[in-house]
Amino acid sequence: MDTNLKKLTVKYNNHIVGYLLELDDKRVAFQYDNEWLLSGFSINPFFLPLINEVFISKSPYFSGLFGVFNDSLPDMWGELLVRRMLAKEMINFDKLSVLTRLTLIGDDGLGALQYEPIQNTTNRHKNYDLDSLAGEVKNVINNIEKEVDFDDLYLLGGSSGGTRPKVHLKIGTEEWIVKFKAQLDPKNIGELEFKANQLAKQVGINVNFHKLYPSKLCSGYFGAKRFDRKDGKRVHMISLSSLLETSYKIPNLDYKHLFQVIQKICIDQEDLYEAFRRMTFNVLYPNRDDHGKNFAFLYNEEKKGYQLSPAFDLTKTPMIFEHQMTVLNNGNPTKDDLIKLAVEMNLSIKKCKDIINKVENTLE
Repeated sequence: MDTNLKKLTVKYNNHIVGYLLELDDKRVAFQYDNEWLLSGFSINPFFLPLINEVFISKSPYFSGLFGVFNDSLPDMWGELLVRRMLAKEMINFDKLSVLTRLTLIGDDGLGALQYEPIQNTTNRHKNYDLDSLAGEVKNVINNIEKEVDFDDLYLLGGSSGGTRPKVHLKIGTEEWIVKFKAQLDPKNIGELEFKANQLAKQVGINVNFHKLYPSKLCSGYFGAKRFDRKDGKRVHMISLSSLLETSYKIPNLDYKHLFQVIQKICIDQEDLYEAFRRMTFNVLYPNRDDHGKNFAFLYNEEKKGYQLSPAFDLTKTPMIFEHQMTVLNNGNPTKDDLIKLAVEMNLSIKKCKDIINKVENTLE
């Protein structure tokens, strides 16, 4: 393995998007490919406009990367698996260049961007027993790794985002993400997330197709069909926090930012009411784990523009005492705050009140 790569090619469905280059001072430069400039789209409309220019990030959060590339990297669970696998090969994860880390993402990485040269094997998509995988996840969490098939677990989950243990599976012709219990989760966390998504669907929120996979050990595993895959192709996705070049780990975003971004980049302004619906649900449910990486935007090739992605990571969060995204700077917002934000964003007050009433009635 090359642990200190200095240049990568960024691709989207086999088309070259551009190039990443580590400079002598460890900053990372990005430039679009000439052909992409003619026929492609901006992968971040705010910070990477589709122009022939060398871009260098000024963000302090992503080790020199722009947020859209950082979105590709695994989060806590995925990074844990990568660290453990590299340790077996006597490689120190912390000494890898940030570009090298991008090359460790296989075909199952989030979103559409891929990075060459690829230094990771592809998920073999075998048939897996979810109860067995849950047992291996538990052993990893409890540091009982001698009983873990680390090769399989790494291939299935090493590219994953989020904090919950999860695997990427191909079931028939469809690609799914299936989640398992984290250390502090209740035993029935899968069932709870399934119920949250069902409620969200009842209030009219656009949630992607989901199901509760059966188990002999618990009440089931929550699975969600991937919305960053469509008709065998990858779909470009960027999180709200990365669009704004900030880290979701720092609670510095307000729902107002979400509405402002939708107004600027979305091809369908009905997404504003979808966002209001999600905000209302999160406040009244309550789901306080509503940080900037739990809202994302997809690029629609047919319509040539961005749209709000389906909702994801919807759970009740009794252990979190304030919303990660405030409403007009209030971490524990009321219905009055929701209406005040609607007024500020020039939304139909009648529509917004109807949304609040529907969410309230559904959650009763």
